[in-house]
Amino acid sequence: MLANQTPIARQVGQPLPRSIDLVVIHCAATPSGKPLQQGKPGSVGYMNAPQVIDAWHAARQFRRRPEAVRAFSSKLPSIGYHFIIDLTGEVWSGRALTEVGAHAAEFNANSVGICLVGGAEREAKYTAGQWKSLQAVVSMLLSDYGIPCAAPKRVPDKTRKLGYTMFGGVCGHRDLSPDGDGDGLVEPFEWTKTCPGFDVRAWLARGMQPEVSQIYQEQQA
Repeated sequence: MLANQTPIARQVGQPLPRSIDLVVIHCAATPSGKPLQQGKPGSVGYMNAPQVIDAWHAARQFRRRPEAVRAFSSKLPSIGYHFIIDLTGEVWSGRALTEVGAHAAEFNANSVGICLVGGAEREAKYTAGQWKSLQAVVSMLLSDYGIPCAAPKRVPDKTRKLGYTMFGGVCGHRDLSPDGDGDGLVEPFEWTKTCPGFDVRAWLARGMQPEVSQIYQEQQA
């Protein structure tokens, strides 16, 4: 069960007026298992994970439209992601699904961005709660928008800066990198980013289940 049912229910479950055919999984690039927050809960100036990410995105000059901020997630005026999954598995809403995100240049218009807290390592580990919530959010998006549970298609498109477009599936941010040698595979040496730190195609093939080695265990801290 998703920890934050109300905003998720508002975001997922109804057809929305934006064509979405791509789900992109990101990470916050913070140490695995380390809470992403500023200060302590209840203290002056405390910021939770979405608020910290919003501050990062504000520093990069990301800006949501004023009317979008008023309508949804009003305390997050800059955040680029649509969902953030915290260490506990709690799912936070960022931008509304009706909004174009700011998380994957050249691919924002047709995609949804999901960010997992953690993932700084090249081979990331996430908590069991995070993996469970990621499966739940991705499954709902695939169901609602009719997106295949597979890697997206990559099609040449000379109208785009990168020379290609991607649609119809689920991938990690790193999988959007150019296929430099043209062999049909985006290999590690071609990645422009390592985010989200795991092979999304393999995760989908396992029924959206992580390998044991990809699950963060508290005693590792």
